[in-house]
Amino acid sequence: MDSERKPVRVTIFNQTLSLASTGEPGEIEALAHSVDELMTSIAKKAGNMDSNRVAVLACMHRADRLRAMERELAALKDRVDSKAREFSLLLDKAAGS
Repeated sequence: MDSERKPVRVTIFNQTLSLASTGEPGEIEALAHSVDELMTSIAKKAGNMDSNRVAVLACMHRADRLRAMERELAALKDRVDSKAREFSLLLDKAAGS
């Protein structure tokens, strides 16, 4: 993977930004578009709110989603570990028969 930083220009909440990224420009643009949509949606629902508050609410929304996904991932890992232990016991029993 190429680790060279490349500039990517994006627009979020009517503000054009130049971001340095080692990732794919399309990925950065898609992320920026997602953040822009979220902030625009929050601003429409909130009415007359300054951009800093909209940005904080957008960050809180994303943090909440991230926490929920982390919990879901942890639960899935626990289920996989449990099933792996079950299968291991079954294999041990089958090998001992």
